[in-house]
Amino acid sequence: MTVNVLILCTHNSARSVLSEGMLNHWAARLGKDVRAFSAGSAPSGRLNPFALEALTHAGVDVTGYRSKSWEEFTSPEAPPLSIVITVCDSAAAEQCPVFFGANADGGQPVKVHWGYADPSNAQGGDAGKRLAFELTRQAIGYRMLQLLQLPLETLDKAELRAALNAISAS
Repeated sequence: MTVNVLILCTHNSARSVLSEGMLNHWAARLGKDVRAFSAGSAPSGRLNPFALEALTHAGVDVTGYRSKSWEEFTSPEAPPLSIVITVCDSAAAEQCPVFFGANADGGQPVKVHWGYADPSNAQGGDAGKRLAFELTRQAIGYRMLQLLQLPLETLDKAELRAALNAISAS
């Protein structure tokens, strides 16, 4: 059974896109039946070019990526979600989206917050932004590798939540 993961941020243009790309990239490389999606509560309608550049340089195929609303994941046709991860930076007083969609069994997916500073706000012009996006991509990629090492098919919701929170604290 595929484990579907939805990664949310407000605008779905940078951090959530980096997360979707890295989780799908590592899942494919490791042969894991995990599929990531990203969305936003107020999507910008455009992807940050520095996010796409960082993913492309890491070998991630970004064909078909787009900024989209989380509403796409609340309909009956949406993939059943096991995990929802918010990646906004609550330390910077960003408003993190709260997701209310159900999963395949009508229950709620496991929700966790993995905050990252917005690399779009980096100083130093284009070079500073490129560096910030690359460092953010690497940090996200590391957490996604940790997620993929979990025995996702055997953990109950409480165990999964605890494991995901432990990754957040690492």
